Amino acid sequence: MSFTEHSSVQIPLGKLALTDLKKGDIDAIVDFWYGGSADHEFLGVDKLKLGHPDDTRLRFEKAIRTGEKSQETIAFAIRLNDKMIGYTLLNRYTPEINYSHWHIMTTSLRGSGISTTMYPYRLKMYFDLFPISRLIHQTRTRNIAVNRMLDKYIPIAETGYLTSPDGVALPGDFHTRYVLAGDIPGFFKTLALMKENKTDK
Repeated sequence: MSFTEHSSVQIPLGKLALTDLKKGDIDAIVDFWYGGSADHEFLGVDKLKLGHPDDTRLRFEKAIRTGEKSQETIAFAIRLNDKMIGYTLLNRYTPEINYSHWHIMTTSLRGSGISTTMYPYRLKMYFDLFPISRLIHQTRTRNIAVNRMLDKYIPIAETGYLTSPDGVALPGDFHTRYVLAGDIPGFFKTLALMKENKTDK
């Protein structure tokens, strides 16, 4: 089955791309969450919100992009050489309240610089496809790797205890960052500088 590609970039490992999620990708996501690849304790997952495999399958079936501007939750695949290695999810509530989540599912590729390289393309895709004016990142303070990656692009605006974080997360201590459409050109400049200095890992 074909899929719509929204952006791609060449990295040493090959072609890295963001595409629409397709139904055949959902098995891999379910396996990620229930097969041992996702560290529920470190991620702080609320297992009641996560639910059972069939619950997750249904959520992602509903998150396959329809093209409707009103769609509230939309999932995209992260592919390396056409193989799905992760996904990103956009949750939309109002023009200014929107949250993104992303996971590199292939364990061996975590820490390889893929999230850093894909970040500007991922954010541009959200703002290009949907009528949002602001995106919010919520990241657990203990997740050093993710916060280090985001620090390269966007500063922390607030840090504190969140009782109702977005998605399937339990309450806890989070950093919050805000992204506006006007920030995105600067993200590409930052990425270019990192590539020049070989510091994008």
